[in-house]
Amino acid sequence: MLEKEDLDIVSICVWPHLHAQLVIDSAIAGVRAIHCEKPMADKWGDARLMAQECERRGVQLTFNHQRRFGKPFYIARNLLKAGEIGELVRLEGSCGDIFEYGTHYVDMFGFYNDEYPAKWVIGQIDCRTEKRVFGLLLEDSGIFNWQYQNGVYAIMATGQASKTIGAHNRLIGTEGMIEVGAGDIPLRIKRRGSGTWENIDCGNETLHGPDFIRRAIADIVDALEKGREPETSARRALNATEIIFAGYESSRRRSRIDLPLTIMDNPLVDMFEKGELQAKPKQNI
Repeated sequence: MLEKEDLDIVSICVWPHLHAQLVIDSAIAGVRAIHCEKPMADKWGDARLMAQECERRGVQLTFNHQRRFGKPFYIARNLLKAGEIGELVRLEGSCGDIFEYGTHYVDMFGFYNDEYPAKWVIGQIDCRTEKRVFGLLLEDSGIFNWQYQNGVYAIMATGQASKTIGAHNRLIGTEGMIEVGAGDIPLRIKRRGSGTWENIDCGNETLHGPDFIRRAIADIVDALEKGREPETSARRALNATEIIFAGYESSRRRSRIDLPLTIMDNPLVDMFEKGELQAKPKQNI
């Protein structure tokens, strides 16, 4: 296909371990834009290489972090930017795992926090069963803490540990709080000067849609036509992916990881293959 067709945009929807090669092949073939499923890749080195090769060839590379186009999420950011909870000081989140599912929420933290990269990451995981989704090895549960370059702190709890947070996303400010996905409530706020929760109308939209992906695709086409950075750009995806792999690397080294991250592999897979996790076999998903 790459040899025979004159393509503007290629959409890559295969399993993550195949992303890097197909992205690079498409970039070398001269396509104008590539939209790839998340997470970026199964190794940190591959994620960086994908972004590097597209940038050097002037190819627009995006990843399907479509929640940036969901009302509960962008209304939460709008409320934050309007000063309704004062200055942002901390972000909290919960999800099933930090890699396959959690890439969305680590990305959303960047969305709320003006796309600042992280400064350091510390994390610990439990991996007593061999849990795989789309071929990816994932932790059973984990706690990850990091600080952004602008001083904002973040914490993510995954798997069984996720119950310690109580909301999918929480934005904590100096004078209030916003929660995205608190039980059945898509969005609620404790505004500055108020001690009670106020539910925010998001229409028929939940944390999963509808229509988020269509909006993301429309944005990458518009960005390509106008020469601007798309909302789901590789630069932004790299910020989130670095945090994820740094969290796994922290567990491998048993120490805080100061960024930038210089490894090339996947620390979770490395620990598993060396028998350090002693994970029992489990059916793939």
